[in-house]
Amino acid sequence: MDTAPTVSWLEKLIPQAWHDSLTLFVALTAACAALLYLLRPETRKSTLRSLLAAALALVAINLGPQDGQAVAEWVKQVAVIVLGLALIRLWAMMLMRLFLPLLRLHPPRILEDILLVLGCVGWGLVLLRLAGLDLSHIVTTSAVITGVLAFSMQDTLGNILAGLSLQLDNSVEVGDWIKSGELSGRVVEINWRATLVETRNWETVVIPNSQLMKGQFAILGKHQGAPLQWRRWVWFNINWDTLPNQIITVVERSLREAQLPGVALSPEPNCILMGFENGYSKYAVRYWLTDLAADDLTDSVVRTHIDAALRRHNLKMSSPHYNVLTIKDNEKYMEARMKKHLEERVQALRKVELLTSLNDEEMVVLADQLKFTPFVTGDIIMHQGAVAHWLYIMLSGEVEVWVNLPDGSRKLVDVLEGGNFFGEMGLMTGEARSGTVIARSNVECLRLDKESFQSILSSRKELAEAISSILAERLAERTRKLPQDWQEGHGAPQRAELVDKIRRFFGLGKH
Repeated sequence: MDTAPTVSWLEKLIPQAWHDSLTLFVALTAACAALLYLLRPETRKSTLRSLLAAALALVAINLGPQDGQAVAEWVKQVAVIVLGLALIRLWAMMLMRLFLPLLRLHPPRILEDILLVLGCVGWGLVLLRLAGLDLSHIVTTSAVITGVLAFSMQDTLGNILAGLSLQLDNSVEVGDWIKSGELSGRVVEINWRATLVETRNWETVVIPNSQLMKGQFAILGKHQGAPLQWRRWVWFNINWDTLPNQIITVVERSLREAQLPGVALSPEPNCILMGFENGYSKYAVRYWLTDLAADDLTDSVVRTHIDAALRRHNLKMSSPHYNVLTIKDNEKYMEARMKKHLEERVQALRKVELLTSLNDEEMVVLADQLKFTPFVTGDIIMHQGAVAHWLYIMLSGEVEVWVNLPDGSRKLVDVLEGGNFFGEMGLMTGEARSGTVIARSNVECLRLDKESFQSILSSRKELAEAISSILAERLAERTRKLPQDWQEGHGAPQRAELVDKIRRFFGLGKH
């Protein structure tokens, strides 16, 4: 009596006639996956792993032994399961990251994870059904199973639902900077379980989605209808001797003219008097940060500009008061330090060509009256057309000299380094500045005022002639660097003319 051959669940799932179609389907999947690999670099590792698993499984299904041995049958069954999981993974990625974006749809990342889970569950149910399991039993006991799963996986389900809520209502998106408690960083991924945040300390913090939803968090720099920028506060204290209006004007002008990197042009930085403490006034500079990753660095740049601006105007920050016991050794140390400081200033004066006619005693007198004047990168040291009766002696750094031309453009005419000087016409004749000088780097200068030079010129009127010769040469050299059409209407003054200007400016009368 003949008995019909038994048909395994594997043969039910993949009849012999389907083998070619299955190969074709895998080939189509591989072609689409190759496109995904090329267009979405972030998926390359997952795509390669899934393709490799599918290829090995397909080889096992098609080339596995056909003698009916139990081991061979078990290998082929495992290969079918792996093939199905690999194909589900590939099609989930291609749908969510390739096809939908081509249609200008950008679903949340968490939907891909949920789709993958549902696909795997569905594939498992198909395999169970083909293996002979009656799925109606599962439906009958679904209430019990649902209750058990809900109780045992409540945290997981909570994270999934919270992740969906975060992305579907756009509460937070990948790329946003958030702050929650002590944590501050940029969101790099939102998956089915957690939100990944990269901090400025080079750390990646994993926050469960349910915890993020239950707590309060701030999205930094995000404002409707405005670019990404975040308001920052920089605090400093000034003693009561200076009027607040003067402090605010000096600081705001310095920051707005400098156009610092990372500081928004609009709204402009502003300085505010925040209150009065014991012995000092408390100020804050508010500026808007454009690069949220460089918060501390930009704060430091702003503080540097504030400090330099205050020093240029002889405004001192407040400091704690202490009772200091002065001893003889300390007095000797301070005396030696001041002497060294004076010698350094005299050496700087000797490098100024205008002052080569001064004797040692006159050099010492001038050196004692020089004012240390620092600038930082981007500071405008002099404005063309402004009137200021002082000269700058550069100790270090670089500055650029710009001249505004009649056609409205401006030209870079010179770059000066440490050891040079500028502003001599304002000091000696009182004329307006002929160019704009901008700090190319951090610059340290000594400033020589008209009042400091007045007494020396009054006692030695013949210095005016020596100085005028040097001025005439410098002006002629500077004029040659300007365009030809500009030179025609702005010739350098002659030596005799300069002598008269110097005498009139300093009130020396005729020699």
